[in-house]
Formats: sequence, C-alpha cells, structure tokens
Amino acid sequence: MIRLMICDDHLIVRQGLKQLMSDALDICVAAEASCGAEAIRLAREIALDVVLLDIAMPQRDGLDILKQFKTEFPRLPVVMLSTYPDKQYAIRCLKLGSSGYLNKSADTDQLLTAVHKAASGGIFVTPAQAEALAASLHTAVDGKAIDTLSHREYQVFRLIATGLSIAQIAEQLALSPNTVSTYRARICDKTGARNDVEIAIYAMKQDLLPGVTEAL
Repeated sequence: MIRLMICDDHLIVRQGLKQLMSDALDICVAAEASCGAEAIRLAREIALDVVLLDIAMPQRDGLDILKQFKTEFPRLPVVMLSTYPDKQYAIRCLKLGSSGYLNKSADTDQLLTAVHKAASGGIFVTPAQAEALAASLHTAVDGKAIDTLSHREYQVFRLIATGLSIAQIAEQLALSPNTVSTYRARICDKTGARNDVEIAIYAMKQDLLPGVTEAL
C-alpha cells in the first residue's frame, strides 16, 4: 500500500485528489496538509511513501518546501502539482529533486502513473518535459539566461515581472529589502535587463508570465 500525503491549501482540491486516489486499490491518503509547515510536521510524524505538493502554497512557495523535503527526507519522493504550464516550473522542480511535475489539468491516469512511478523510485516526466530537460543541459547564450538564475533569483525575477516593488517582494519572501536588491542586481546582470520594465519584457518574451501573450 502506497501511503500518500496531499499538500494543497484548497480543501476542495485535496478532496478531489483524495477521491481520485480512491480508484487505486494500492494507494491510501495517509495525510493532508494545507501549508508547508503542516506538511513538514506530518512528514516527521507519519511514515509516507509519496508526497503530492502544490507549488502555489501560502506563506512559503512549493519550491522552498520541496527543498526542505529533500534536505530532511532525501528518500521521500515528492511529485509537484501546479496550474502553471510546464515551461515555467517543471525543469526547476526536477532539478531540485522532485520525482515528477504534473499540471492540475492532467488526467487521472497520468496522476496515478506519477504516484506509482515515484513510489517505485522512478521519476515521472512527460515527453515534452524530457525534451526541455535535455535542452536545459545545453544552456548557453541562446536567450536562455533565465536558466542560470538560482531558485531565489528566479522567485524575485517573477515577482518583479508581475510589478511588485522591492518592499513588497521583501515582505512576501521574508527577506530584507537590501537582500532583494542584491538579487535584482544579479538578475539584471544575467538577463541583460537594465530596469524592472526590461525584466518584465524579458519575462513576457520567454512566456514566463501566466495569462500574458507573447506580443512583443
């Protein structure tokens, strides 16, 4: 029996995933968590085989929680869930040690396959993700400077691109404004952007802002 924990801040999503899992006779939902702190606490208390973790979690984003999971429980497979397209987060999740990345629009068969694959020690990737991962290994000067950003730099990059100020980003990420400014400077160095507007334009050209069409 695969003991699964579902981590999502929306009760209706957790209930839906739990219902889907009931179709599999060899999977039981052993725990549910609505935030990262609760997920880590439960993982310390309960024997688990696989974790389903949403990227958009309150207080701390899913990538930060994933990193803590891989530090504290390196052998515990974590499959990431997201509403974002693969292009935005899949490769970063895989590089941080996730055992798979699934969009919430995925069908039930894909979800169950991902859980079974992770439980057996494998990594679930779609053909598109495998191709993107291979391409990321050859990052160079072909407009993919975004791939050279660290996890924290990428977080700051996306928040700047959505129009948040240094102070707002500092509050959201629990960092000092000076630290955020340092990350911003590194982002500008790596992407060639000279200001926040150019950072946003770069993000749009790379199709990294949900809901924004590439019209530039």
